[in-house]
Parts: sequence; structure tokens; C-alpha cells
Amino acid sequence: MERAPRMTDRRALLDAKLTELVLYAKGLCPEALVEASSISYEDEDGHVEIYPPPSTPEEEEERIEMAIAARAGAIFDETGLYIVCAVFDLAAREEGIASHGTRP
Repeated sequence: MERAPRMTDRRALLDAKLTELVLYAKGLCPEALVEASSISYEDEDGHVEIYPPPSTPEEEEERIEMAIAARAGAIFDETGLYIVCAVFDLAAREEGIASHGTRP
């Protein structure tokens, strides 16, 4: 009989998979700012936000987003961890920090 994973095991797995996604995102776009968070909302286990440089063409942003989503999907299939990944506009992030002191 398979035992249920302990919370510390799940947290270590989440940390490992967030790190995996961050490194994968950096491999896709080395110049991007990549942030990961294990803060969970409802059924989400974590988040990875990717902010490519403003000069990145839209087609390249879409390629990055599709690739990171596919990797996150594979992680979900393998582990059951639901990690939301998205590509955002770096200028909007910086503007939000400058005007509000927090992320958008």
C-alpha cells in the first residue's frame, strides 16, 4: 500500500519543481527576469512569472509561454503539483513597482 506523501515531502518536491521551471525558463530566455513563488491560491501550488526584455518579439514570448506551460503540464501529470506559469510585460511590472511599491 502506497503511503500519502508527508507535507515536508510535498514542500521539498514543490521547491525542486519550482527551481526546475525557473532554470528551464532561463534556458528559454536567459535575459528574462524569472520569479517563483510557493504561495498557493485555491488549488494552485505555486507560480512562475517570466518577464522577457521589452525588445523580445511577441512570437518569441508566445514560444516561451507555450514551452513553459508544456513543462508545467508534464510536472502536473508526474506529481500532481499545479504550478501556474505565465509571461508578463517587464515594463508593466516595473511601472507597478514604481507607482505602488508592489508587484502588479
